This record gives sequence, C-alpha cells and structure tokens, in this order.
Amino acid sequence: MLSKPVIIFGTGRSGTTVLHRVLSSHPEFAWMSGLCDRHPGAPQYNRSLMHALDFPVLGDFLKRKFPADEGYRFWDRCYRGFSTPCRDLLASDVTVRAKEDILKTMSKLITNRRARLLLKVTGWPRTGFLSEVFEGAKFIHVVRDGRAVVNSLLNVDFWRGWGGPEKWRWGPLPPAYAEEWRRHSQSFVVLAAIQWKILMDAAEKAKQLLDSTRIMEIKYEDICREPENSLKAIAGFCEVQWSDEYAARVRRFRFTSANDKYRNELTLQQQAELEDVLRPCLARCGYS
Repeated sequence: MLSKPVIIFGTGRSGTTVLHRVLSSHPEFAWMSGLCDRHPGAPQYNRSLMHALDFPVLGDFLKRKFPADEGYRFWDRCYRGFSTPCRDLLASDVTVRAKEDILKTMSKLITNRRARLLLKVTGWPRTGFLSEVFEGAKFIHVVRDGRAVVNSLLNVDFWRGWGGPEKWRWGPLPPAYAEEWRRHSQSFVVLAAIQWKILMDAAEKAKQLLDSTRIMEIKYEDICREPENSLKAIAGFCEVQWSDEYAARVRRFRFTSANDKYRNELTLQQQAELEDVLRPCLARCGYS
C-alpha cells in the first residue's frame, strides 16, 4: 500500500537531481533506478535492488551503480505520453485504467523497510495528475535562478529549442511570449528563458490547486548555502526520521550552485536580453 509518496518537481537544470539523490539515501525511501528504464515491465528487479540497499557495504556500492532516476520509460508503460506531453498533465487526464495501472505498478517498488515512495519529475509539474493518482502525496518544488537554468539548458545535448517552438515539447508560444521572442530577433538565449517562464507559470497554476500542507517550495541556492538545515526541514516535511546516520550521509554530498557561470559564458548583450525577459518572473521568485 502506497502511503504519502514524496514527489520532487522542477523545471529541469534546477537542482532536482541532487536533491533526489540525497533523499534517496534515506533508508525509508524506495525509488526508481535505471533498472526501471532498462526493464520497464519488470518492477521486481528494482524492488530487489531496494532490498539489497539495506546490506552494509553492498548497499553503498549499489547506490553508486544504480542511482535514483526519473524512470520515464517506466512511466510511459503505465501511461503513454507521461514523459513528453505538449502541456501540463492535469487531474482530468487521469483515466480509471491509468490510475489502477500506476498504483499497481508503483506498489511493486516499495519494501517493508522502504515503504515511502520517492519520485522525481522535471519539465511540466504534473502535480494535478500525480495528486489525483496518489492521494496524500507530498510535493517538493525546487526553484533555481532562471538565468542559471537558461545557461545550463544551452549547454546540454537534450535541449530541443534549436529547432524552434514548433519542434520542442512545450506547445506553441503564448502570444505575449511569441512577440517577446520576435522582438529579440528569435534569440535562442531568449527562447530558453521563455521555456523557463512557461514552466514556472505552469508550476504557479499547479501549486494553487494543492493544499498548502502538501507542498514545500525550496530554492536550490538555499540548499547549497545550508545543506544540512535545508535537508532537515525537508525531512520534517516528508515525515521521515532525521538521524545522525542520515545527517552524516547528507554531509557527504557536494552542493554547488554555479549560478554565476552565465556571467562568463554569455555575452553582455545576451545577459542584457536575459535580464529583460526574466526580470518580472525573477522578482516574483525572490531573485534580484
């Protein structure tokens, strides 16, 4: 029986991966590894891994070999299109069959000791969809300075913005954003910034539909500045035990924001365009 799954979400390139991995080292959490993508029809392999994690020495080796993953091939087996929808997934998108399939499949991942399911999604929040499937789920929204996110997107091989909005995953540009892109001569830096704004807009709408007790928002920069205090607060929100052993594990992780890299890697003109496009959204998120 799945009880209060914890779901991390963010725009991508926002620090969700490092938080996912540090939380996955908590002994109460079960999570998806690369085994779920390699064998999406055999969740028992991943469950065997969860059992093996609790053995001394072997567990540490297996955590390094099979780190926590988003498992989109696994998700798509339960609900086709989960990984690449053209808009956010909502509660109204949940079919009876999808809910039954997801709950049945995900329940095969947990063990008696690791009875709390930990999940991570990036891009669209999908919180409406997921809260409809997992009653009582808790959500952690990781926010990072949009300028750092944009610079990171431009340097990864999976960003699809180079083909223009017609070929990416985020649907057509809203009229105001289309005009913004045109005004900036269809700059790819600006297009990556607009992607961040589209996903942050979706997250803002999604959060309004959740009870405030079920969602925690945290800045990646705060985690980097005070990792132990931040993780202690997150553990409290997730209702898992904070122990000396887990605190020691948290201290072994390295948290680096690298938020200022864009100042060296983008031209002054590109930085000015970035500031122009992102200023209102950055201010709303508490960034100067």
